[in-house]
Amino acid sequence: MVIKIMLVDDHKIIRDGLRALIEKQRDMEVVAEAADGQNAVKIARKIQPHICILDIGMPELNGIEATRQIVKLPHKPKVIGLSMHSDRRYVAQMLKAGASGYILKNSAFGELAQAIATVMKGEVYLSQAIAGTVVDDYRRVAKDDDGSVFSRLSEREREVLQQIAEGCSTKEIAAAQNVSVKTIETHRLHIMEKLDLHSVAELTKYAVKEGLTDLEI
Repeated sequence: MVIKIMLVDDHKIIRDGLRALIEKQRDMEVVAEAADGQNAVKIARKIQPHICILDIGMPELNGIEATRQIVKLPHKPKVIGLSMHSDRRYVAQMLKAGASGYILKNSAFGELAQAIATVMKGEVYLSQAIAGTVVDDYRRVAKDDDGSVFSRLSEREREVLQQIAEGCSTKEIAAAQNVSVKTIETHRLHIMEKLDLHSVAELTKYAVKEGLTDLEI
């Protein structure tokens, strides 16, 4: 199958360069071009390309808004963002808009070809130069509060919860952690308050659901 590609960039020299490189590939064909976001949406609706490679900063309608509209078209085209910006905000906004890939303009053509192949398989491709930034951003957000047991309970509380779920008594947990029974009872009370759970059975189900233990219920 020949991959039908649309190029969207307000600089003709960029479009011409990409076209020349893409058309050297036997399984790729440039079927349309656009110089702004509004025309990109109109042309994509009519021509129905498999992939739209588009710049983020464009007149009339920027690449992020154009992406939102293009991915909603009936034939579900894929979008690969092409930008000079490696800032995580641009990457995040493009991905939120529905883009399946993000490539920096200073990347080698081989990386763009790889992105096209990856996106056509239904996967997401991020330029190697920004992949680490995106992962770091995800880790930062997840660390703030992802609503999981790892953000809601302290390390010691997670240990106590796991031992409760695995059937250990308060005395056994206290002995294992070399603390008093009262300390473990206090931990259990705090766990129940934080999770709004009110019995050992509920705590056990929660621990299994969150992956603290693989105990079968």
